[in-house]
Amino acid sequence: MIATTAFLVLTVLFVSFMLRRSAFPARVLIIGSSPLARQLTTEFTALRHVWHRVAAVVDDSRDADSPLGPRLTAPATRLRPIIEEFRPDRIVVALDDRRGRLPMRELLDATVDGVAVEDGVECYERLTGKIAIEALTPSGLIGSPSFRKSHFDLACSHALSLVVAASALVLLSPLFVILALLVKLDSRGPVFFVHDRVGLRGRRFKLLKFRTMSPADGPTSEWAGDNGHRITRLGRWLRKYRIDELPQLINVIRGELNLVGPRPHPVSNFKLFTQKIPFYSLRSVVRPGLTGWAQVRQGYANSLEEETEKMRFDLYYIKHMSAWLDLRILLRTVRIIVSGHESIDPVPRLEVRPCRTSLALVGARVKK
Repeated sequence: MIATTAFLVLTVLFVSFMLRRSAFPARVLIIGSSPLARQLTTEFTALRHVWHRVAAVVDDSRDADSPLGPRLTAPATRLRPIIEEFRPDRIVVALDDRRGRLPMRELLDATVDGVAVEDGVECYERLTGKIAIEALTPSGLIGSPSFRKSHFDLACSHALSLVVAASALVLLSPLFVILALLVKLDSRGPVFFVHDRVGLRGRRFKLLKFRTMSPADGPTSEWAGDNGHRITRLGRWLRKYRIDELPQLINVIRGELNLVGPRPHPVSNFKLFTQKIPFYSLRSVVRPGLTGWAQVRQGYANSLEEETEKMRFDLYYIKHMSAWLDLRILLRTVRIIVSGHESIDPVPRLEVRPCRTSLALVGARVKK
């Protein structure tokens, strides 16, 4: 009996290991040469646990700047022979403009044959845990129920945050006293850093932190990377393990924060972000959080480009917010605090890289 159980456990572990080591690669066909198609190509080929062999079908056979290069391009109207040759497990549609260009009959036949057909935006969302904001449209957002949160769900989320924050403040009160003394002894200045932030529905509030920097003599940048020289000895340690964020439990009690939500941005950056980041105002439909999906996936932002990348994660959280997702974020936050890292999953910069594929000649054959 013991031997049989051990054999079954080892078999499951071996199969799981082989799957994660790409023993059974999935074949993915991407239709399109749009920026989204390029991002999907990068994401598929960057997956660590499952090797996806990718080919691209574009709507212009002369497009030499396709996601996979000129040899793997063909008109979308020639989709049928490519499907027959490649036999994909999944087809991802990532066309910029589908009017009159989407080969519906071929896609329907592929679906009947058991091939999964997926929209590019949804595929990108599933792969990355973030939303392709470039593919969103105002009309689509207005009609989408995903970004309209009920008062009941928001109230339940905040009630849970209040209970946890109140309990944590009582338990951690001795630690607060010790940290306050250490901050005062380590450098000149107040115990707390108080900063104007933007919260629910664009309202301003005072965010509390343990001070980790020496007071500035003049105007300063809001980017964390520009203020490294001002971080105190104790502050460096407090920031590494996120202990400086603990006073924000008071913000939760005051109703300005939840435990989980998009991180509140400084008031001084609000106008810039509203002008430069698409759909930025959607962050204000939920109460900001002490920790968030973007925070655990990417960490601090030091440029407008990185803030835009974090916006993709914030929109994903708002669209999919649930008790289960909040629990995942809290568990990741604990891992970050214990490890002292900036984030669990550092996000690579999107770039198009050569794909591993067995279809080096398919595009050429179809284009004859």
